[in-house]
Amino acid sequence: MKVTKCEIDGILIFDLDTFADGRGLFLETYQKERYYEAGIVENFIQDNRSISEKNVLRGLHYQVLKPIGQLIYVARGSILDVGVDLRQGSKTFGEHIAINLHEDDHRQIYLPPGIAHGFCTFEEINEIHYKCTEYYYPDDEGGVNWQDEALAIDWPLKDPKIKDRDDAFPRMSELRSSDFPIVS
Repeated sequence: MKVTKCEIDGILIFDLDTFADGRGLFLETYQKERYYEAGIVENFIQDNRSISEKNVLRGLHYQVLKPIGQLIYVARGSILDVGVDLRQGSKTFGEHIAINLHEDDHRQIYLPPGIAHGFCTFEEINEIHYKCTEYYYPDDEGGVNWQDEALAIDWPLKDPKIKDRDDAFPRMSELRSSDFPIVS
C-alpha cells in the first residue's frame, strides 16, 4: 500500500495493493495496524454506504460538536471527491483538495475530523463506502455551499442533481466561529 500525504495536514491518499488472477481481484480495504502506522490514530466506529446515480452532487457536509474523520473508497463508479479544511487555526483553513476516485484505481482518501466532505458522480451507478470515526448525528450537521466562490472548487458538473438543503448551505463568509467544527 502506498500512502501519500497531501498539502492539507492529515489528509492521506492510499493506493491499495491488489491481487488479481483469472478468477478476479482481491484487495484489503482496511487493516487497523497499517492505517495506524500511516497516521490514522482515530478509531473507526461506523461504516456507511452511499449509492448515487450519475450527475449527483452531495455536500459539503461536516459535524460541528462531533466532527467525523472519514476513509472513503469507491467500490463502483467514479467520483470527484472534495474535502475542505474547516479546522479553525489550521494553516490551510478554507483550502480544499479534489481528487478523482474510480473503482479501477483502488484508491482511498482519508479526511480527518474537521474537514467538510462532498462529491459529485460520473457513472450511471456510483457506490461509495466510508469508514467513520464518529457516529452520524443529524442535529449536529453543518454545511458549506458547494458553489462558494471563495473555495474555488472546480466542480465538473454545471447542473448537478442536488438536495435542496445542500444547495442552500451558507457560504464560508456567512458562517460564525461557532458554526465550524470543534476539533481538539
